[in-house]
Amino acid sequence: MRMRELRIAVEGGPVSGLLLSSPDARALLVFGHGAGVGMRHRFMEECALRLADRGVATLRYHFPYVERGSRRPDPQPLLLATVRAATAEAGRVAPDLPRFLGGKSMGGRMSSLALSQLPMPEVRGLVFFGFPLHRPGVPDASRAEHLDQVVPPMLFLQGDRDQLADLDLLRPLATDPRRTLHVIKGADHGFHMRKRSGRDDLSVLDELADVSSDWMLRQIEPNRKTATFTP
Repeated sequence: MRMRELRIAVEGGPVSGLLLSSPDARALLVFGHGAGVGMRHRFMEECALRLADRGVATLRYHFPYVERGSRRPDPQPLLLATVRAATAEAGRVAPDLPRFLGGKSMGGRMSSLALSQLPMPEVRGLVFFGFPLHRPGVPDASRAEHLDQVVPPMLFLQGDRDQLADLDLLRPLATDPRRTLHVIKGADHGFHMRKRSGRDDLSVLDELADVSSDWMLRQIEPNRKTATFTP
């Protein structure tokens, strides 16, 4: 594997980025982090390593507030500008790899909002690692309204214990043929498992990487046989 540190130009000052790839990479995921963590969070690191093993490179990046050492997310226009800047940087550093957008929680939602407001024809699909559909305990689907303006196909990876995504609200959204929902039984919003489930968090990370890499590669290789996954 090859790791490359990047500096990505964004309004107000550059942000850090990390490109992780392998010689057999066939696609690249521009991978945004969640609201309370950065691109070096264990979840981000472990997903990137597993995706690289499966032929998908990743470009992780910081939103400006994390780069500054703040815990308060930036105004939405700056978050969206950062997604677009990272996507453009991915095209510069890996021009031969088909690009996908997505991320953990907020990173995924900002990616879809960016695409809904300004289409990026080079983006082949969106991958949500826990779409934050609503605030904890306040079921509402308004955060997903912008998805109707998103053209590329979408993959939702959700735990059935996710307090930020009531599956009764999310499942109807996934009936759109452009959207695929993969539910991980027993996982919460961070994809953590209870001890009594008989599964550990590492096995869930493997499942996330298996499902997302297979989905991305099928977007660019339509004749690829769909993989079968056994938790």
